[in-house]
Amino acid sequence: MPSQSSELSIAKPKVAFVHLGCEKNRVDTEHMLGLLVEAGYGVTTKEFDAAVVVVNTCSFIQDAREESVRTLVELADQGKELIIAGCLAQHFQEELLDSLPEAKAIVGTGDYQNIVDVLQRVEAGERVNRVSQNPSFVGDEHLPRFRTTGKAVAYLKIAEGCNYRCAFCIIPKLRGDQRSRPIESIVAEAHQLAEQGVKELILISQISTNYGLDLYGRPRLADLLRALGRVEIPWIRIHYAYPTGLTSEVLAAFKEVPNVLPYLDLPLQHSHPDVLKAMNRPWQEDVNGVLLDRIRQQLPEAVLRTTLIVGFPGETEEQFEHLASFINHQRFDHVGVFTFSAEEGTSAALLPNHVPKEIAEARKDKLMALQQPIAALKNTSWVGRVVDVLVEQHNQETGQMLGRCARFAPEVDGQVILSTEDGQPVDLGMMVPALITGSDLYDLTGELVGAQAMFANLRRQDHVIN
Repeated sequence: MPSQSSELSIAKPKVAFVHLGCEKNRVDTEHMLGLLVEAGYGVTTKEFDAAVVVVNTCSFIQDAREESVRTLVELADQGKELIIAGCLAQHFQEELLDSLPEAKAIVGTGDYQNIVDVLQRVEAGERVNRVSQNPSFVGDEHLPRFRTTGKAVAYLKIAEGCNYRCAFCIIPKLRGDQRSRPIESIVAEAHQLAEQGVKELILISQISTNYGLDLYGRPRLADLLRALGRVEIPWIRIHYAYPTGLTSEVLAAFKEVPNVLPYLDLPLQHSHPDVLKAMNRPWQEDVNGVLLDRIRQQLPEAVLRTTLIVGFPGETEEQFEHLASFINHQRFDHVGVFTFSAEEGTSAALLPNHVPKEIAEARKDKLMALQQPIAALKNTSWVGRVVDVLVEQHNQETGQMLGRCARFAPEVDGQVILSTEDGQPVDLGMMVPALITGSDLYDLTGELVGAQAMFANLRRQDHVIN
């Protein structure tokens, strides 16, 4: 893999990159960066420093599309030549070339591996459309990669695409059907990342609990986790665990593999059976409560995150209150709430009885207000523990360090604000023991501790258990 640095100075033209959207998109960006570096191009994240800018776009919901379009227009106004990659390119294709003269190429979600050829053709004066109608490619450990997340954290894509057809979701149209990587390929890349000093590896795909179904004829997430248990990376976190795949076998792997964190990101979306049916998720109707009970029984230390949609077409006040009661009863550690976005090309966009925007926003606010004291109480329960903290930032003014414990995933959850007795920071990317001394709605505070404090904490825990 290429060496890690923010900018390389090489003879060929310099190309700037702008990354938008999800972490699956980020991995695609990192592969494009790696391919261009290998081909001898200079790469940078400073768009003012390059004539050509590759924008890896998002088109998941309206707000994401607007951000992508706004970014493209701003860069075009600066006189940049644009290569538009990712979901917006897959979604709108020729429309982008027709409406934006500065767009010299579009590159689909299954075509980013061709970025060097696309750039060379652009340099030769062509306008290029490299968008496969049915994306089938998925990168592996042999594809060059130039990481953008720093030394300690890396995302590893275990599969691409999705076989579900949720009424509100356009992802299958943008990224194709599920295609899993072999276990051996994933483990090989994990070893590569371990050699680079990665401390936290985050497995990502659209539905990680369905990993392997297309390749092996059955889901094999449990087998993958056990194989990754032999990789020297302290934390392995899994994102997007759909309920149907969280079998007892998978939960046992979460519990028994030491470096797999008991952190479950469950995109449940709703609780009411009629809304779930309208969402084309009827398989989930009888799953939510039973599943959550099983998780807490097998993994009592599990940290549970979910995402929910309010204002889905036809959602009644009674159905919303069912969801509010569900949140109040289940008491998740972290909750993300989104208002319904009618996406062209999805069946939900054609449904009648759309909920007015102001009502949907009020429902979102009500759910978040309901969740806040729950999240604060969950944070409070960590006070007094000695936990490992991955240090990621240093505040020069206060002398405090910012990091995360296993409870928090990057970007979406809170942080641990650390201080030391002598005010001396530790190196970024280190994993250090810390005593959690306080909490607020989203974050924890803590102090770096030595061996004596750790032993005292262990004795206290042992006394409580016995």
